[in-house]
This record gives sequence, structure tokens and C-alpha cells, in this order.
Amino acid sequence: MSFSFNQSVIDEFRSAGGQVGGPFEGGDLLLLTTTGARSGAEHTTPLGYVRHDGLLLVVASDMGAPRHPAWYHNLLAHPVVGVEIGTETFEAVAVPAEGARRDELFAHVVRAVPGYGDYQTGTDRVLPVVVLERTGHTAQDGPPVVRTLADKLLEVHTWLRAQLRHVRQEADAHLAAREAHRGPGEPPAPGLGLRIRQHCLAFCQSLEFHHTSEDAHLFPSLAEHHPELREALDRLRAEHRTVARLQGELAALLRDIATADPRRFLDELDRMTEELTAHLDREEESLLPALAAIPFPPGPPTG
Repeated sequence: MSFSFNQSVIDEFRSAGGQVGGPFEGGDLLLLTTTGARSGAEHTTPLGYVRHDGLLLVVASDMGAPRHPAWYHNLLAHPVVGVEIGTETFEAVAVPAEGARRDELFAHVVRAVPGYGDYQTGTDRVLPVVVLERTGHTAQDGPPVVRTLADKLLEVHTWLRAQLRHVRQEADAHLAAREAHRGPGEPPAPGLGLRIRQHCLAFCQSLEFHHTSEDAHLFPSLAEHHPELREALDRLRAEHRTVARLQGELAALLRDIATADPRRFLDELDRMTEELTAHLDREEESLLPALAAIPFPPGPPTG
């Protein structure tokens, strides 16, 4: 689809509460916003979707084209995506299904929308099936509970802790499954899998954004208005650098998930968990009293 056609569908979708006419009329349509793998710019694409057992599925078919669409390459580089369905907007982690799971989900997609089977027949590539897993942040969660910058910091920290636990649970389950299929005397099989990669990458990128924002905006402002916190802020900045180094080591392991050592990954994840948990605890102890006096979102400037 051309850019102008895509944009016309997006505009109609947003102005009509998720309803569109033309070739998409009556179909299940969502808007997927990804971050460019190279540009870092946001791109929004109208896509058909299928629901199955509580899962939200999209297929990187590009109508059977010989190459994966750009939005698929984008979500591999930046797994956190924006999703719009009807009037609802939420964040999700995009996780391509693999192996037998992919085949099972694709079979359900074809039963729901037979045209995807025609697209698969018309191309040599295996059409990816992507599961859009909500991150828990939605725009329709009721009245806001975040009233101060302290509340906002705790919200972000809670999400980071939860994502770290989720990655660990996924990695433990992955390693247990591989051990169960290992024959006597066989070495442990390498590889991590796309699910672990996507969730770990989403966590790492969110953590990097959070710490970069603190270093560039929050910490300088606090140092200016609360000089008694400067020593604590210097320590927290140093901890950011330590966490960033560990994050880089995790990212290096994720570059080739087919040959990555799962046990080494777990060791690095444990190091990250220990350092980051201590850092988050210390940041909350040091900064929450000052942040509790700052409204969020900030009001209009006065004076």
C-alpha cells in the first residue's frame, strides 16, 4: 500500500473511532505503531488482526510479497509497539511465534481469514505470525492514580521489576524445556528463542530510556533545587553506568539467539537483577521524599 493510501486509512480510522470503509470495511483492523529499525522514527501501519484464545495476532504477509514488510523488521529491533483498536490505545510487546507454535497459530488465522493461506501459497518465505502482548499500560485504566513525580517513578520502577521477573521466568522455562529433551551425555543445546529476545530487548530499551531521561532532565533539576541530594545523585549516575554496561552485555548475547548460551544468559540476567534491584531501591530511598512534592503531570508555568 502506498504511503498516501495508508495515511488516508489511518486518518479515517482515528476520526471514526476505528471504523473504516473501502477494502477494509467490516474487517478487523488495528493500527500498529513501530519504531524504525534504522531511523528511530515512529511509523503507523493499518493491519488486519485475528483473536485466538485471548491472543491478538497479526501476520507479516505484505500480501505475499517476497520480503518481510518494514514494520516486521522494526518490531524485531524495537519490540515495544503501540496498538490502536477502535478507540482503545495501548502498548504491547511484539513477539513472533516460532516453530510448531507458529504453525498452530497460522492455521487458526487461515481458518478465520482464508486469504492469508493464499498469501502463503504465493511466496517462498514463511509468513511470520506476531503475538501482541499488552505491557499493562493502557489509556483506559480509569482515573489516574499518578499524582506526583514520586508516584510516576514508582510506576516505572514497578514495571521494570515486573519485566525483569518475566524475562527470568521465560528463560527458566526455556532452559527446563531444553533439558527435558536432552539425551544422556548430550551437551546443553544452545539458543534462546525469539520470545526471550523480544521481552529482554523491550526491558533493556525501556530501562535505557528511563535512565537517559533521568540523567538528562530529572537529576539536573533535582540538583538545582535540592543541593543536599547532589552526592546521592552522583552515586545514582555512577550506578546508571554500571547497569548500562550489564545491559550491553545482555544485548550482545541477544544478537545471535540461535547460538547463545542459555546458562550464560541466566548468569548475566542474575547480575543485572542484583545491580538494578539495589539501584532502584536506593533511588527510591533517596529521591521519593523530594519527588512527592512535585505534581505529575506538571502544571502550566507560573510567574
